[in-house]
Amino acid sequence: MKKTTLLFTTMALAGAAMIALAQAPAAPAAGAPAAVAPGAGRGPGGRGGRGPQPMPPGPPPNSQYRLGPDSMPQEGVPKGEIRGPYTLPSKVYPGTRHTYWVYVPAQYDPAVPAALMVYQDGQAFKDENGDLRAQNVMDNLIYRREIPIMIGVFINPGRTPEQPEPTPAEWGDRTTNRPTEYNTPDDKYARVITEELMPALNKEYNISKDPEMRGIGGSSSGAIAAFSVAWERPNEFRKVLSNVGSFTNIRGGFVYPERVKESPKKPIRVFFCDGRNDNRALSADGTYDEKRDWFYQNVRLKDAMVAKGYDVNFAWGINLHGQKFGGHIMPEMMRWLWRDATPVTTDPKALDQRGFVEPKAKK
Repeated sequence: MKKTTLLFTTMALAGAAMIALAQAPAAPAAGAPAAVAPGAGRGPGGRGGRGPQPMPPGPPPNSQYRLGPDSMPQEGVPKGEIRGPYTLPSKVYPGTRHTYWVYVPAQYDPAVPAALMVYQDGQAFKDENGDLRAQNVMDNLIYRREIPIMIGVFINPGRTPEQPEPTPAEWGDRTTNRPTEYNTPDDKYARVITEELMPALNKEYNISKDPEMRGIGGSSSGAIAAFSVAWERPNEFRKVLSNVGSFTNIRGGFVYPERVKESPKKPIRVFFCDGRNDNRALSADGTYDEKRDWFYQNVRLKDAMVAKGYDVNFAWGINLHGQKFGGHIMPEMMRWLWRDATPVTTDPKALDQRGFVEPKAKK
């Protein structure tokens, strides 16, 4: 019996290894066309692609992106608390409600106004085993004075009571109000954040009224939603973290470069992150639609903002649509967005400003 079990185990392991090798992309022969990866270029949770995408030769585009120490729990760093879930009924989108969670850093003092960072697709940004792990990034950077003490909010797209909550595997494009809320280039979702979420937060937390102390971010459709909030309400939010933003023709989101060029400059700051292998709208048969090309439209919007004189930073990786590269550089994105939000003294005697930020002693 033991020999039979061992034989089956050995065969299973060998079979698994053969399958893994079969699935690994091989470099094409000289002159051969680039491989087409089934499902390549699909967005977080399997969204965004329009069938197989032609892929370059070589290793998988996401293979080099890993989380660094700033995205991991570190010994001695005070851990913030994630509270919730809470439910927010919506009047902007009648019949829907938004689920959200609140990150409260260990250093939060109700007597002192805190900065704010709101993340769309909250279930993904707070996922302890996910690609972003925003709560760890905030814990570590707050402790080292690299970003200010801030409240974090993880908010999911709206859904009706009978619709399921988005999960790390299914972000809700097929089951919630996400496509309408996030991808439509209007001010309705900005109203959800400023007229519905903010009053609820202000009842419980001392959040700074200064728009320079408020940031908002997201991935894919959540990124264009975050951008839209700051674009429509710059007197409420002025910092935007955009990872593989869907500034494409899902619901007409490719219009923002023209809006940037035609509108007076707004006091917003944006960090764009995308990859050369994001959804490129290039099908296996060679047809192409630039309005559905994620990378092209991200570069186009960045260029429009740079030309207009906006405070913009960007990083173009080799990644697919998703969060591997965004998670890899999220600590740096946060440092750059919030680089001037913490007062700095050059007085060498100010030892209290040279140490880590510890929680306030409880009385």
